[in-house]
Amino acid sequence: MKKAGLIFLAIICTISCFGQRKVKLKHANTGKGSVQQGIRIDWVIGDVVFVQNETTIYCDSAIFDRAKNSVEAYGHIRITEGDSVTVTAATLTYDGNRKIAHLRKNVIFNKLQTATLYTDFLDYDRKKNEARYFNNGKLVDSTNTLTSKKGYYDLKSNIASFKTDVIGVNKDYTMNSDTLQYNSNSKIIYFQSLTKLEDKDGGIAYYENGFYDTRHKKSDLVQGDLQTPEYKLKGTRLILDNAHKLYKAKGNVIMTSKVENMNIYGDDGFYDKNTGISKVYGHAYAARVTDDADTLFISADTLMSVENADPKKKRLLAYHNVRIFKKDLQGKADSLAYVASDSVLYFYKNPVLWTDENQMTADSIRILLEKKKISRIYMVSNSFVASEDSLKNFNQIKGRKMTAYFENKNIHHVVVVGNGESIYFALQEKEETTGEKKEKFTVTSGMNKIICSNMRINFKAGKVNNISFYIKPDASYIPPHELKEEDALLKGFEWRGTDRPTRAQVVKNKR
Repeated sequence: MKKAGLIFLAIICTISCFGQRKVKLKHANTGKGSVQQGIRIDWVIGDVVFVQNETTIYCDSAIFDRAKNSVEAYGHIRITEGDSVTVTAATLTYDGNRKIAHLRKNVIFNKLQTATLYTDFLDYDRKKNEARYFNNGKLVDSTNTLTSKKGYYDLKSNIASFKTDVIGVNKDYTMNSDTLQYNSNSKIIYFQSLTKLEDKDGGIAYYENGFYDTRHKKSDLVQGDLQTPEYKLKGTRLILDNAHKLYKAKGNVIMTSKVENMNIYGDDGFYDKNTGISKVYGHAYAARVTDDADTLFISADTLMSVENADPKKKRLLAYHNVRIFKKDLQGKADSLAYVASDSVLYFYKNPVLWTDENQMTADSIRILLEKKKISRIYMVSNSFVASEDSLKNFNQIKGRKMTAYFENKNIHHVVVVGNGESIYFALQEKEETTGEKKEKFTVTSGMNKIICSNMRINFKAGKVNNISFYIKPDASYIPPHELKEEDALLKGFEWRGTDRPTRAQVVKNKR
């Protein structure tokens, strides 16, 4: 008895499962049937309704092949999947065994409260819960509109995959890509290939891969760059917060100022669009290319750029362990400011500069650039210009204020104003004969010391040529045999030749 009951139950289950696989005609106003090659075909017309499980098919007319469990439907086609999916189209071929609907012409696929897909060619696989389109399609939701030549929509995960000529549009940006994915529930876009995004403010971003949360306007991207009309930010990883206009870059960061033709490099950086402030740090250095390709390099612990609608407030700031390198100029300071509007570099806290053989120090120093070349160097308070000759003597000029003037990249003359002092060593070439061999050598023939409030020092080929003195000069000459060590240095003098930076010390190129 128990065995018979089990057999009966199995039969009932088989019939039930078989019934679930079959498409049923639920309603039609009229219909007629015929047998073709032993197969019955039904033609039904008017308010036609088919059902299979939770799927309902509505149309004006249809050809129903019961043996093949298939439907060819025409006119005002509508498919509903429970209360969550609605699809409309002009024509439909439905395979009830495979549960695949082939919809053509003016297809509109809608998932309730999530997204709507528009296309002329759509295959809807009910088993896989997947709607796949080709020959162009458009997905629209409350936030974004995305179009591509082909793609598919996964109903379970709400993820749409787009391929070939992908274009995304919303109120904030336009996006172009070859491949990307979009979660219509979370509103997150996943980048699978190089993607270009242009925002309403003219900013342009390029992404390799990563994601963008369109609801919260945040991105986490790998190998991308962001461009504004004035700046470009690039890094191995970009973290972008469009809602707060805060953009971060990590790894091999390059920030470019298009206006100033300057690149800033580092390990990490960020750009705050609201404040106009950007920072780069970690092996940070800046490279500013001049017209003659003589690049000015600046390195520091942190480099900061400040942009402003007022040109006088725009500047580049460098602070802590600042070094600069240019073919004709090297320097070191604690901090630096470059003001683009007046083309002036300001050095603060124990600054020192070198040009040719000359070392310049002062409490503060500023460099005036004209046509992107050094025009003048202003030294304020405790100013020194010094150079070391071939005999390790130090020629020195000291004053309250000094201005060094340049011509053709070389120092031309220095003007000293207030408390001027100068030490200059006279050198003499001598010749000595040893046997048949003559040897030339240089000796110090004496030291000139001048105290004068104001003076002008003229240079030739980077070396002191002559000096003019104004307002009661007090000059003295000390012959070599009377020269004492303490007389050879002016008060406050410090030779900092070991601090002179090389290109390798400034250009911290780890990339």
